[in-house]
Amino acid sequence: MFFEGSEKKIEVIVTPQYQSLRRLGDGFWAQLVTRANAEILSCIRNPDCDAYLLSESSLFVWDDRFLMLTCGTTTLVDAAIGFIEHLGQDAIAFASYQRKNEYLSHLQPSSFEQDLLRLRRHVSGKAYRIGHLDSHHHYIFCTDRDYRAAADDCTSELLMYHIRGEAADYLRGSRQTAAGVRHLLALESLLPEFQFDDFLFQPLGYSVNAIRGKDYVTIHITPQETSSYVSLETNLDLGSYPVDICAQLLARLNPGSWDVIGFNSTPQNHTFPAHLCLGSCSLAPEQGYNIDFSHYQHLSHEVLIPEPM
Repeated sequence: MFFEGSEKKIEVIVTPQYQSLRRLGDGFWAQLVTRANAEILSCIRNPDCDAYLLSESSLFVWDDRFLMLTCGTTTLVDAAIGFIEHLGQDAIAFASYQRKNEYLSHLQPSSFEQDLLRLRRHVSGKAYRIGHLDSHHHYIFCTDRDYRAAADDCTSELLMYHIRGEAADYLRGSRQTAAGVRHLLALESLLPEFQFDDFLFQPLGYSVNAIRGKDYVTIHITPQETSSYVSLETNLDLGSYPVDICAQLLARLNPGSWDVIGFNSTPQNHTFPAHLCLGSCSLAPEQGYNIDFSHYQHLSHEVLIPEPM
């Protein structure tokens, strides 16, 4: 059974004159998620953030911005355009649209290039690619409006491929539970004081949102043996966080290879398992997000598995 775990991502920051996005209400966000061909499964809230767990990944809403991740064959660009049309271009301070190359891109309803053509009918901006064209790479579109991100506005992504060992066997087994996956990943110790919302999909797959104030962490697991994929994304400053979340997850899930992407967050790899860095690059869009990308292969990963195209 195949499922495309690679995510598409949209983040939009509204101008200071706009009222809180959280006031738009659950009904608005449910309709927006539907436009992406997904649905809301559950929601957790705190005074700073609403975190929606989706049938395909996650949605986070703060007063001044929202972030949506969707996987599978979702049409996230439709949700992005719907949001811009609803608020109007003048309310958009900054928007970015990110898409990873897929394992089976021919099954997707559109390509990044097609998404880009549609987005540019509503907002202007520049597009970039990071990574190797014949291996793992990501496309990123950023609006070109007069906006500068704060230096502490950071995001870190850890994307793991070909997970192996006892953890992978458990995630592919019939006796797994949501509580069992939380224990496997040691989420309570990695993320103390966070509020959790998770879901175990049938027959396979797991998603969790965690929030603490304005901080968020989201993890999505597609454990299928021929196309396993695990993603972590957070706005925590991992360089100063007391627990090395990335190193802990790499040790537990034992991926054959992985990507690290940092937006205003410099990757720390000295605690990673023994590895080779097969490539790295960086770029600095005009909006103040310094982007770093690195692709790693575990030294023990001797079997050559075709990479996605």
